[in-house]
Amino acid sequence: MITDIRLQHFRSYQDSSFEIDPGVNIIVGPNASGKTNLLESVLVSCLGSSYRVKDADLIEFEQPWARIDVGSPDGQRTVKLIGSPAGTVKKEYVIADQKLARLSLQKQIPVVLFEPNHLQLLSSSPDLRRDYLDGILEQYVPGYATVRRQYKRALSQRNRLLKLGQEQAGSQLFAWNIRLSQLGGELARNRMELVARISNDIEPLYQDLSSSDSRVSVSYVSGCQTDQYGSDMLHKLEQSTAKDFERGFTAYGPHRDDMQITLKNKMLQEAASRGETRTMLLALKIIEMRIIEETRGKKPILLLDDVFSELDGARRKSLTEVLKDHQTFITTTDADVVVGYFLDKSHVILTG
Repeated sequence: MITDIRLQHFRSYQDSSFEIDPGVNIIVGPNASGKTNLLESVLVSCLGSSYRVKDADLIEFEQPWARIDVGSPDGQRTVKLIGSPAGTVKKEYVIADQKLARLSLQKQIPVVLFEPNHLQLLSSSPDLRRDYLDGILEQYVPGYATVRRQYKRALSQRNRLLKLGQEQAGSQLFAWNIRLSQLGGELARNRMELVARISNDIEPLYQDLSSSDSRVSVSYVSGCQTDQYGSDMLHKLEQSTAKDFERGFTAYGPHRDDMQITLKNKMLQEAASRGETRTMLLALKIIEMRIIEETRGKKPILLLDDVFSELDGARRKSLTEVLKDHQTFITTTDADVVVGYFLDKSHVILTG
């Protein structure tokens, strides 16, 4: 939980301070008034990075630095972003008077974000669903973010060798095959455990939210055998070497996997209505909240960026029931759309 926040040279804010309520905070203002920037500052202070832009873009235009100061019952949290002429940014954290170069999992405040891009999660490309799974895992699996970064670097190196061609790549490829399959096996194992948890919970939750008896299933889909992922991935990398050289990219691994959801025994993105898709997404977000709370032992802060208006009355009511026990930030251009669902239990923050 956070109690107050001060922004200096952060995005559109030169120097602004806000009091924060422990319950529902509704951030109201016209478009381009800084609503989402304020929401983003909460996320950066909690997790250390933005979901929208690179670190350099967090600093107000033509300013050399930015700073976020957040008050909480556990003490003060400060994030400093220091720019350089080269365009790089150095981040520094101060938590309860302790200086840190990066936020470890233990120093992060758990957060669940619900933003407009998530409305495409179930109907768009597998990239969004992979990022969705990885984003949850990074909030409760120690070292997962590091393994993910290492996998991306190893994948980039293997793809670079593939583009050089078989003669130049030579024997270097085998070492990267081993490294990639080891890291890939670890990523996939954690993802599959998460998907199994989602699969176990989602049908009864979806049926409750939709007041239906619709069948729902969730599965992890991969070109590698899920019961022995690492070894099978290595085998497939070796077997597909010639084709990978022709393609210029790596065709097997967790960067190609997907989370598949079926509704009424049909692929969700092929058969679901707009309302059914939104209900499914709401169910996923509720499960995400439960998992993070159970694994971290504390309630996550909830950030809703202009999505309340995308839900109809029944789904808003369901979401409101979930929000009542969490510190929540909701952005909107129309306070009337949101405030009525919380009566006197909300705090309005005006921007612009």
